[in-house]
Amino acid sequence: MSENETQETRTLSAAPGGPEETVTIGPSARAGEIPREESNATPPALPILPLKDTVVFPETMMPLAVGQPRSVKLVDDALAKDKLVGLVTVTNEEVDLPGPDDVAGVGTLAVVQKMIKAPDGSLRIVVQGLRRIAIDQFTIEDPYLVAAVHDVPDIIEETKEIEALQRNLVAVYVRIIELVPYLPDELEMAAANIEDPATLGYFIASTMRLKTGEKQELLEQVNVAKRLRRLTELMNRELEVLELGSKIQDQVQSEMEKTQREYFLRQQLKAIQEELGETDETQAEVNELRKRLDEANLPEEVDKQARRELDRLAKLPSAAAEYGVIRTYLDWIVELPWNKSTEDNLDIAHAREVLDHDHYDLEDVKDRILEFLAVQKLKATLGGPILCFVGPPGVGKTSLGQSIARSLGRKFIRISVGGVRDEAEIRGHRRTYIGAMPGTIMRAIRDAESNNPVFMIDEIDKMGADWRGDPSSAMLEVLDPEQHNTFRDHYLDLPFDLSKVLFITTANVLDTIPSPLRDRMEIIHMAGYTEEDKVHIARQYLIPRQLERHGLEEGQLEITDASLRAIIQGYTREAGVRNLEREIGTVARKFARMVAEENKEQLVVDLDQLREFLGKQKLFREMKRRTSEPGVSTGLAWTPAGGDILFIEARSMPGTGKLTLTGQLGDVMKESAQAALTYVRSVAGTMGVAEGFFRKHDIHVHVPAGAVPKDGPSAGVAMTTALASMVSRRPVNAEVAMTGEVTLTGQVLPVGGIKEKVIAARQAEIKKVFLPDRNEPDVAEIKEDIIKDVEFVYVDHVSKVLEQALEEGTVADAGGAAEAAKEAEGTATADEQAAHGVTGKTS
Repeated sequence: MSENETQETRTLSAAPGGPEETVTIGPSARAGEIPREESNATPPALPILPLKDTVVFPETMMPLAVGQPRSVKLVDDALAKDKLVGLVTVTNEEVDLPGPDDVAGVGTLAVVQKMIKAPDGSLRIVVQGLRRIAIDQFTIEDPYLVAAVHDVPDIIEETKEIEALQRNLVAVYVRIIELVPYLPDELEMAAANIEDPATLGYFIASTMRLKTGEKQELLEQVNVAKRLRRLTELMNRELEVLELGSKIQDQVQSEMEKTQREYFLRQQLKAIQEELGETDETQAEVNELRKRLDEANLPEEVDKQARRELDRLAKLPSAAAEYGVIRTYLDWIVELPWNKSTEDNLDIAHAREVLDHDHYDLEDVKDRILEFLAVQKLKATLGGPILCFVGPPGVGKTSLGQSIARSLGRKFIRISVGGVRDEAEIRGHRRTYIGAMPGTIMRAIRDAESNNPVFMIDEIDKMGADWRGDPSSAMLEVLDPEQHNTFRDHYLDLPFDLSKVLFITTANVLDTIPSPLRDRMEIIHMAGYTEEDKVHIARQYLIPRQLERHGLEEGQLEITDASLRAIIQGYTREAGVRNLEREIGTVARKFARMVAEENKEQLVVDLDQLREFLGKQKLFREMKRRTSEPGVSTGLAWTPAGGDILFIEARSMPGTGKLTLTGQLGDVMKESAQAALTYVRSVAGTMGVAEGFFRKHDIHVHVPAGAVPKDGPSAGVAMTTALASMVSRRPVNAEVAMTGEVTLTGQVLPVGGIKEKVIAARQAEIKKVFLPDRNEPDVAEIKEDIIKDVEFVYVDHVSKVLEQALEEGTVADAGGAAEAAKEAEGTATADEQAAHGVTGKTS
């Protein structure tokens, strides 16, 4: 102990910065001895030196640094008198100048044995603790603390318990010395030579790294037996920590020695092989793979599997059939981005700017991406959402995925699963098959070189299934947020975390997507564009892009708004803008030829020039037409290319009550026609229809165009109206169109595709549209400029449609009652039958 303290004193005496003044008070202690102060009397007024994070025990020596001016003065005054000071621990660490309330009530009477003055005015002192004291009261606070104190002697009983505690304490102390490198071995002998139990406790406590509060607790304990017992508890706790640390160190050292040994042996083996000239390509490949595995930072399970396969590879000859299989497998493991991620750009304003720059409208999709970014900014561990963009072709689903990746700062990868019928395309083939390889998911992740790309899965509604498996079932794990953090490809047979991937799927319709798969995705509908939207998109995106692709400069080619609308109406029929861009490209290509051949510098494409470039108009929209003849109504339909209007035509002829349906109608649409006829027959009496009319007449319902397949229940209202118009001889108002499903009782049920149907009605200059009342919220989501010229009538029963859609007395129904009576008697003339002939029109 004394040698250690002497070393500390020497260290303190070598303060940098210039010469120091060293003052030694009294005889110096020899190694192994603690100097004793000649006078043991406690003075009536004792200067108190507060100590921060330090406790000085009786019978011990300790070096201290004194820096505060008042403490320096205290030491100087003490040296000028009896050299005695009271050392107490500060209890309030927040104050700079501790007062009477900021120090402990029990401390140590000490004598200053040595003092060193540093050039900066601070002191280095060595103090020797004498005995424990307790503060009665403070008598002076300025310039430093002075207090009246009294001695607090130990309470000790010479018992066998004291002896046992003393021996146990020494034994624990010896074990700690063996584990702690900073404790010299001499302390073991010093502790063994101390016979006084109180002195032993102070000695050991002063050399251990205990908390200040624990040391103060030991100092304040006057019962020696309790003090030794408490010190034993603290020592045992420290011993457990040291033994655990030693065990961890031994394990680490053992692993390091094993690694070093393997490295040394491999280097020796390499040198021997080089000397013998036995280095071959196989060994070089194995070494290269081992190096790549070391640098790949693979997950523990993956690394273990890879090294197991590498050991097998090293034992195989390169000509072995399995050699190439294992080599390819290891290449896949090394190349996959197990722990490689790109950093997200969480700047929401930047993301909004990118999305607005790349795409017009689509506010629902943009808002969802910005919400994801906002949550990701607040909670970094959030997994990516699984979005499904549903909409007609050409509305920008795929390009939107690229914009999302650019706004997030992530890699973008895309696969198409349209027509995929083999489950192995998704999950891969097991390695037992010849030519096995991972599925498209893992191949795309490898190509992305990141484990958090934006992953677009196109045409998810067009996956099939056959005897090779059901790929949509394999997709369940890929697109399930609760499962895909441990996605296992059949080829790799190792868990790969897909939770960081932002999956985006696209589809044209939802009906063909299995319900379990649809349930795992967040559906975002992308409706078709209006004519105004298409004009805006063409101006902002399509025309500049086509000019650039054809080597034209801005301003060389100008397409008027009238020409753009003519392209949209007469040369394309689509919900998106893909064909529109193709036609604009044709115009640009024609002009590029004029520039090359005729050196033409500028051209404004008007309607005449447009017809010269694109030829005659190819498509004609179904516009509203006068339904002057009874039995014709205007319906609204949804198609993959957007909305459209269709005409329902109904005619009757003498017969036996048979119903004929034509126009390539599907089963659901045929059932709708039968339900509509049943309803009309049930209320025929209120329309003035002669009794026996339906029994003596065949009815023919036709829906042009006949070459286009049609299905769905939404034409029920239009069919009912056409049939009611036919039997009542009242034509349908040419300004109205309608959609909705009809039940046998005449109830009108809601249908889908409302936005597309409303757009089609507006383009056909329809003034009034009848809709199911439960579709009113769908209309509220449509932009006001689209519906401003259309009146909407929401109905819950088809009778309300008949009341408003069927016109009253017209030329067409003059003498209608007489005709109905003749037809009921089966005496219609040939001319009258010709008047009821079918008039078809192709849409």
